[in-house]
Amino acid sequence: MRNQIRKMNYLQYFLTVLLLSCIPPVYLDVISMDSQNLKSVLGGHELVFVNFYADWCRFSQILKPVFEEASNKVKEDIKEEGKVAFAKIDCDSENSIAAQYHISKYPTLKLFRNGEPLKKEYRGQRSVDALATFIKDQIKDVVEMHNTLESLDEVDTNKRNVIGYFASQDSDQYRTFAKVANQLREACKFHVAIGPVAEPERTGGDTVVYRKPNTRREDLTYTGSLVSYEHLVQWANDKCVPLVREITFENAEELTEEGLPFLILFYNPDDKSIIERYNTEVAKQLLHEKSAINFLTADGSKFSHPLHHLGKSAKDLPVLAIDSFRHMYVFPHNVNNDLEKPGLLSQFIADLHSGKLHREYHYGAEKTESYPTPTIPGEAKEATGHLPHDKSEPEQKVKQPTSPPESSFIKLAPSRNRYTILRDEL
Repeated sequence: MRNQIRKMNYLQYFLTVLLLSCIPPVYLDVISMDSQNLKSVLGGHELVFVNFYADWCRFSQILKPVFEEASNKVKEDIKEEGKVAFAKIDCDSENSIAAQYHISKYPTLKLFRNGEPLKKEYRGQRSVDALATFIKDQIKDVVEMHNTLESLDEVDTNKRNVIGYFASQDSDQYRTFAKVANQLREACKFHVAIGPVAEPERTGGDTVVYRKPNTRREDLTYTGSLVSYEHLVQWANDKCVPLVREITFENAEELTEEGLPFLILFYNPDDKSIIERYNTEVAKQLLHEKSAINFLTADGSKFSHPLHHLGKSAKDLPVLAIDSFRHMYVFPHNVNNDLEKPGLLSQFIADLHSGKLHREYHYGAEKTESYPTPTIPGEAKEATGHLPHDKSEPEQKVKQPTSPPESSFIKLAPSRNRYTILRDEL
């Protein structure tokens, strides 16, 4: 009888083990996000790693267990509440969220820090170790400690640097500074001196300064509250992220991922003065458009293809144009002569927002002060700046387009048909 019970116990144990081995592992750490909990999840964690997926996508299905296992692995090492969360969004059922973050392919992995998405999507290897390592690296403190003021004079002058001088590391002021440093780690280098070594720079209390590239002690001092994250991050962002950036073939795809139309100055590399003038006018006329437009410059000798789409060539430089990611529009004035004329640049942007630039292609120039209606028949298109017309050449009939030139730079963005996950990455 005892042997029979023992055999039954063994059999029961064997069946239990067999049953458990057939049950797939349960992952509880990946949060399903939707319009109801989006803000609370993003706002409740320093980092949120989000998998934008579609159930019908085979590559999304392949990534799913990898992403879940990476979540578990990170949670084993980072147990601090509110530090890290892995989340997923079904883009079919939450298409408004997908549109908000410009998701055009599946799966797309984006990292959110302090509720804000990083400009770059994750493009590394899709393995458990790679995903976990990426998140762990993002948690690491990026603030560089300095034991002497002299060492601060040796910081890389090719970089944009933010320097903090604090009495203590255990203070709200320093914690705010560290949070800002992590938020802007891709844009600036952050340094700090703490305690007695910082006293010579703390005559008025804790201080944060910005050091421009190629300077030593020509620092700009932050004058706002050091315990206000919103104010400090805005100030640092304005210093660390240039209002006008250079677009190259290396960073074009990254810039398109930001999802903002381009206002782009194609310049002759022998003419650097036009870049300075453009920077000045953007800051003067368009600063309020920073969140809606990407202000860029491009070497016109390298980006000849977009110029060709506009009917322009190197001899026409400088050329100022908008790429809306649907169509391209040329500034309807002479860049060299009219760039500084009050209101012309801001009106150009306003006409993009209102749809006027597109309407003029179909109906001719609208009668306004900025865009006077042409009096010469057949020149309505030229007045909008969209068709080149060299008056030194003989008059010839040009076939009028029925729509503006197609966007050029969207072709440098990730293809809508290209998946972010490759078979050999797993």
